[in-house]
Formats: sequence, structure tokens, C-alpha cells
Amino acid sequence: MALAWTLVRTGRTSVWPTTAVCMGSLGILSLFTGEVRLVEGLPAPVAMVLGIGAGLALYLATAAFLSLVRGWELLAGHAEALYDRRGGLSLVTAVLLAAGVSAAGEELLWRGVVMGVAGGALGELPGAAVAWAAYVTANAFSGSIPIVLGGIVGGAAWTALAVWTGGIAAGLACHAVWTALMVALPPVPVEDRT
Repeated sequence: MALAWTLVRTGRTSVWPTTAVCMGSLGILSLFTGEVRLVEGLPAPVAMVLGIGAGLALYLATAAFLSLVRGWELLAGHAEALYDRRGGLSLVTAVLLAAGVSAAGEELLWRGVVMGVAGGALGELPGAAVAWAAYVTANAFSGSIPIVLGGIVGGAAWTALAVWTGGIAAGLACHAVWTALMVALPPVPVEDRT
């Protein structure tokens, strides 16, 4: 993931296809580990509905935060640059790659495998903290303030949902909804989103 973000940051590749290939591949590999749990002690559809609600809430909180820091030029510049790196992809394709492939792969890897393995070695909450910190660190390679902030705040939310529900279903739904909304309806001014 750090390598994928480095390639995007240096302008060698487009953000959505690169992260989708990287995280999609890691997500598929994660399924073969036997570590990934969908949910525990809760029906999966209930976890998914909770996750969808959390994704909407996270998007609204993100929009509120961004309206409060509207004058933060560096953040605005980084957000604009991130959306510019779509590389000519249609909005629908970008949403599908970001929300459908990258978000799913991230949940399978970070909250599925990394959190499960770290939790088995250190205990549930310390393992969750290690998985969250590793996720934030990998996203820091993007060099993008919006991505790092998303990793910190979103990563904390998705990790908390995984701990609370005992699996990735709620976090996956939250992550996918939030990402789809952030790509399709950026809460920051973006010149050309089509």
C-alpha cells in the first residue's frame, strides 16, 4: 500500500486504478488467510445497516469539518490534487474502483487480517490499535493531507466498528459508503468532477 501511494504521489500512476489493483489484490489474498470474519454475534445484515448509517454520519462529519477549515489552503490544494489524479476515469468508474474495490480490500486486509493477527498476539484492543496505526502509517506514504486525515479518522471509525461487531461487515459498509460519497460528492470545491 505504501508503494502504491508512493507511485501515485510521484505522479507515475493514477490514484483510483493503482489503489484498486493494490488493495483489491491484497484483499483477495486476505481471504485465503482464514483470519477474516464478517461479523460475530450479530446478523450480517444488521451490521451492514449499522455500517451504512455510520458511513453517512462519517461523510456528514467530514463535510462539517471541511466547512470549518475552509481557509486551510494546503488541505484544499491537496484535495484538489487528489481529485485531479483520477486520470480521465469516469466518475462511475472512479467510485466503483475506490468504494467497491479499494475500500473492500482495505477492510479485508487491515481490519480482517492485520487486526485479527495483532489481536491474537496482543489482545483485542491493543491489536486493534496496532492495525489502526499501521493503516495510518501506510496511508502517510500518500503525502496527501486528506488521505492521512481519512486514515486517522476513518481508520479509527472502521476499526471501532470491527471491534464492536466482531468482523468487517459494518466497517466495510461504512468505508464503502463514505468513500463513494467522498468521490461522487466531494465536500470541497473541485473544478472538474466528471
